[in-house]
Amino acid sequence: MDDLKAKYLGQIAEAADEAAIEAIRVAAVGKKGEIALMMRELGKMTPEERQTAGPALNALKDEINSALAAKKAALADAALDERLRSEWLDVTLPTRPRRQGTLHPISQASEELTAIFAEMGFAVAEGPRIETDWYNFDALNIPGHHPARAEMDTFYMARAEGDNRPPHVLRTHTSPVQIRSMELQGAPIRVICPGGVYRADYDQTHTPMFHQVEGLAIDKGISMANLKWTLEEFVKAFFEVDDVELRFRASHFPFTEPSAEVDIRCSWEGGQLKIGEGDDWLEILGSGMVHPKVIAAGGIDPDVYQGFAFGIGIDRLAMLKYGIPDLRAFFDSDLRWLRHYGFAALDMPNLHGGLSR
Repeated sequence: MDDLKAKYLGQIAEAADEAAIEAIRVAAVGKKGEIALMMRELGKMTPEERQTAGPALNALKDEINSALAAKKAALADAALDERLRSEWLDVTLPTRPRRQGTLHPISQASEELTAIFAEMGFAVAEGPRIETDWYNFDALNIPGHHPARAEMDTFYMARAEGDNRPPHVLRTHTSPVQIRSMELQGAPIRVICPGGVYRADYDQTHTPMFHQVEGLAIDKGISMANLKWTLEEFVKAFFEVDDVELRFRASHFPFTEPSAEVDIRCSWEGGQLKIGEGDDWLEILGSGMVHPKVIAAGGIDPDVYQGFAFGIGIDRLAMLKYGIPDLRAFFDSDLRWLRHYGFAALDMPNLHGGLSR
């Protein structure tokens, strides 16, 4: 046994690869290996001989197996070290300027409007993109017969047969976040709710997925005058002009009463949009005083609190500000387009240093 031990431990130490290790294993402890053949001879021994030879053979087998495993692990570690040396990459090298990414115009517009409303004291609220029918429609005072609830306008989630739970939809606006925020925080509250929304529409100015920001302010004594001031300040800051003129036109939205669509005075002279001058008007958003039923759905007493809400398409704002003619280009993943319209990723917009640099 001492000769076998010295023989195989020496071979294991000299093995250069896993194939050699496997050959040694088969020769030593395989079914027809030398140690296995010796163990078969135990039956021919006397009981006294077996008491001595049996434990010695088992100890020899265990020692050789341990040596095989250790050598195999050492070879694997050596192979990994060699691979790491050959595939080494210095991650501290600076990036090449031509490979630097740019910020998407929608992301840029979202950060700009967030900075503006943050200066006015609005917090950012977020919510799920898959909503229940109640949060997306019922809590917002949208009746069951409203066209927005039809499958031709709304993406409903498929349900298993026999599933009687309320239907879920891809949210058609970020207004459900307003309800969730009121439930969570109560009043007073001042939040904006930016995010992606979904509607079954697709053309030059509509896509099945787009982005909205909705604002909500609930407190005692809030009026349309507060809404008008907020929107005027936002438009002046976002389009970076000193003066604007907004026109409020009476409209109807189920979740606000009274409701108003808001136009901005502008000029299209020479095919270029100029905000705050000219004789043309451009619709930019919808707004109004929050309906008492919506306030109540958020868990707030409408006899004590009131407030305003507004909704703006972020994609549309980006198109107007940066001169992008087709909404569908936002989702084409064309790097040439992004290099042309993109923004430096590390230039964070703020009102003091400038929004679009």
